[in-house]
Amino acid sequence: MSDALVGYDVAEHVAVLTLQSPQNLNALSDAMLAALRSALMRAGDDDHVRVVVIRGTGKAFCAGHDLKEMQAGRTAPDRGAAYFSDLFARCAEVMQMIPALPQSVIAQVHGIATAAGCQLVASCDMAVAASDTRFGVNGVNIGLFCSTPMVALTRNLPRKAAFEMLTTGQFIHADRALELGLINRIAPPDGLEAETMALARLVAGKLGAAVRIGKRAFYDQISLPLDQAYALTGQVMVKNMLARDTNEGIQAFIEKRAPDWA
Repeated sequence: MSDALVGYDVAEHVAVLTLQSPQNLNALSDAMLAALRSALMRAGDDDHVRVVVIRGTGKAFCAGHDLKEMQAGRTAPDRGAAYFSDLFARCAEVMQMIPALPQSVIAQVHGIATAAGCQLVASCDMAVAASDTRFGVNGVNIGLFCSTPMVALTRNLPRKAAFEMLTTGQFIHADRALELGLINRIAPPDGLEAETMALARLVAGKLGAAVRIGKRAFYDQISLPLDQAYALTGQVMVKNMLARDTNEGIQAFIEKRAPDWA
C-alpha cells in the first residue's frame, strides 16, 4: 500500500517522492502519512541521494487532511479526541522529518496546496510552483483554524501576511507566494518538472557532505541568539574545512580544475 500511495524513484542522486492519490487530491490520509513517512525515511537512509523532490499526481499537489476520514474518526467509538491527537502528532512528525532530513528537499507544486498541503510546501527546504498554482490555509472557512499548518507557514512568511491567510481563508497565487517567500521559483505548468529537476540537479551537483552539514547548521542556528549562532556555525566551518573533499575542492579552485571528489 505504501508503494502505491507514494512512488519512489531515484536518478542522478535525486529521489522523487510522488503522492499518488489523485481521487482525493493527494490528501494526507492516515495511509498517506504513513507512506510519506516511510518514503522520507528511505531517502534519508540512502547515501546516494543528495536531493529529495516531493510532488503530486492528478489535479493538485495536496489538499491537506482527508476530511471524510477525520469525520469518521470523530464519530467512531473510542476515538474522538484520542484519534485527532494521534493524527496531528503523526502529521507533525512527518513535517519535522523534512528539515531534519540530511538531504535538501524541494516541493514541486501544482494545482492547489491547501491546509496541511500548504504546510507540506512550507516544511520543505525549497519549492518550485506552476504559475497557476494556488496556496491556502483555508480551514477557517469550515470552522477549523489551521493551527498546525500555521507552525510551518509562520516560519516562511512575514507575520502579517501569514495571519491574513489564516484568518481570511483566501488563496494566494504563485506570484504572491514567490513575493512572500513561500516558494523559490515559478514555472509554466508544462515546464514545472523541468524547472524543479534543474534546481534539484544543481544542488545535487555540489559536494553532498558539505550540503548535509550546512543544512543541519542552517536549521540549528536559525533560532539561536546571534553570538550563539556564530559560535555554532564557526565549529561547523572548522569541521567542514578539515574534510578531505573540501580540501580538494579548494585546491581545485586555486588550480583552476574540476575537483576530484571521492
